[in-house]
Amino acid sequence: MNYFVTGATGFIGRILVARLLRRKGARVFALVRPGSEYKLDALRKRLGAKPDELVAIKGDMTKKHLGLSKRDRDDLHGQIQHFMHLAAIYDLSKDADSQQLTNIEGTRNALALAEDMGAGCFHHISSVAAGGLYEGTFDETMFEEAGPLDDPYLYTKHESERLVRDATIATRIYRPSMVVGHSRTGEIDKIDGPYYLFKLIQRLHDLLPPWIPLLGIEGGRFNIVPVDYVADAIDYLAHLPDRDGECFHLTADRHYSLGQVMNLFASVADAPKMAVRLDNSLFRSIPGLGAISRGVGNMAPSRYMLHQAMESLDIPEATLKFLTFPTTYSNELTKAALAGSGIEAPELESYTQVLWDYWANHLDPDREGRKDDSMPLPTLEERVDGKIVLITGATSGIGKASALKLARAGAHVLVVARTREKLDETLQEIEKLGGRAEAYSCDVSDLEDCDRLVEQILKDHGRVDVLVNNAGRSIRRSVMHSFDRFHDFERTMQLNYFGSLRLIMKLLPSMAEHHGGHIINISSIGVLTNAPRFSAYVASKAALDAFSRCAASEMAHQGIRFTTINMPLVRTPMIAPTKIYNHVPTISPNQAADMICDAIIRQPKRIATQLGILGSVMHFLTPKVTETIMNTGYKLFADSAAARGEKEDTPKRISREQRAFSRLFKGIHW
Repeated sequence: MNYFVTGATGFIGRILVARLLRRKGARVFALVRPGSEYKLDALRKRLGAKPDELVAIKGDMTKKHLGLSKRDRDDLHGQIQHFMHLAAIYDLSKDADSQQLTNIEGTRNALALAEDMGAGCFHHISSVAAGGLYEGTFDETMFEEAGPLDDPYLYTKHESERLVRDATIATRIYRPSMVVGHSRTGEIDKIDGPYYLFKLIQRLHDLLPPWIPLLGIEGGRFNIVPVDYVADAIDYLAHLPDRDGECFHLTADRHYSLGQVMNLFASVADAPKMAVRLDNSLFRSIPGLGAISRGVGNMAPSRYMLHQAMESLDIPEATLKFLTFPTTYSNELTKAALAGSGIEAPELESYTQVLWDYWANHLDPDREGRKDDSMPLPTLEERVDGKIVLITGATSGIGKASALKLARAGAHVLVVARTREKLDETLQEIEKLGGRAEAYSCDVSDLEDCDRLVEQILKDHGRVDVLVNNAGRSIRRSVMHSFDRFHDFERTMQLNYFGSLRLIMKLLPSMAEHHGGHIINISSIGVLTNAPRFSAYVASKAALDAFSRCAASEMAHQGIRFTTINMPLVRTPMIAPTKIYNHVPTISPNQAADMICDAIIRQPKRIATQLGILGSVMHFLTPKVTETIMNTGYKLFADSAAARGEKEDTPKRISREQRAFSRLFKGIHW
């Protein structure tokens, strides 16, 4: 059995060719553009096919007879039993002229070639898009009844199918719905259809805890099938006797709304779901609301913001018109034809996890730090092997715990602190672990001392791969008690912002020279929650956060990464003077060090607790309500005696209300 296939190296084509070659005595002649033969070579290698089983035929979809030479046409005349036409543009973002040339003229040229070579049957892989924006259920017998076709993709799919229906040779038409990756492996080579939602879902996962309910829209109806079902069905239906002239809907039994699709993938991505979904009819039923939204949408600033938002999520604006898609598809005739074959479209829920995992490991444009796309993230040992890691404030608390963990993992740790004796103690502990470390004495609040430190380190080691800006100063004092203490703000800014910034600025040139580096800034949950009584501390940490966001945008192409860790309350010597913290929930220095290790492994933009992220979102969405909550906490917890300029004789136990409030908002500084 001989087959001529266009689009053989495409997404559906590769899998269909594999099915065809399983048939006894099958030979596939595949159309390839000059210069693209390597794609067919790769497919042969993948399928284990011989050159005489999968034969390259040079040509061009835009040329008469697909650009085949007369010799090739003569050789193939009367030899092709099945002409499988898959080549087409499926990209909504492509311009109308390109789609017209490939989808319509390409089909015209393919039909002319099939007729010229006397092919047995012309199999046209169309799309449910040929039905246009039909209101209601579109079945396999319908064509002229198609709805509006005012989109280039819809129009070209409809008109290319019309050409096939008017052909003089035997034809069969296949209309797949929205095609996604393989149901067992997730394999796919393009971002399309529901994949456009994945980046948004990922952002929601990064921003919000999964239990937060979201408000969304129900949207239109979508029918989704995996590529292996489409290939299996075409292969089977193409070889059924007495089916010429028929059209087959390769669709799933169940349609999903946009909101349902979002929630299905949000579930496997551990992202928040849309608990309340507004139906499209709601907007139409409110007088004037539709006109207002259209008017606002047409304003230049709105269009600009929409464009920026869509671009940041890698979503083509052309997809917006399909969010309220009105059509459902009947597949009764196709199901009857497939009866007894064991071929049926699986439920989307059964393979959503597979699709998500494949996208995350292979197609996510932000995936970083993997030796191979299919491999998991590296271990901490792999990440720090042979790397020089500089940690400030490394003789106690978070810094010391991190230094020990990183040294144990194989990093060359440079521990920095003011006191030489404590540095020596830390070095001894690292040596007992079999780690490698060196100590440098420096007062990070002294800018000249910072310069001296970096100069010496670069002289000794030539570079720093990871900088952990951990040294910091915290002051818990309400604004009412700070009117005469401007130096509180100066001191926190000097160490937390200017000192850390000085180290960054001095190390960046060498990082740029070595085409890589990672800067980790230990910030505070207070920056996200705007914690009362910490205006000096939070302001200094927020300044460093803002600098890092700006610098990261400039230096991403040089391989330099910035990570901000918004630490919750950690039980360290820094919080010891505030006796009330003896009775509220905190995390340990080891837990905080684990967050730093996670930052080194994943290199994310930010690491924060769910409560911290929720606080940030609430300040944005409901600022007045959030302010009231924070003010309640402020009034519930008093300033310490030291903050009031008084002497505290004995630590006071916290009240039941204070304990309950601190546990409800675990990790927030009060």
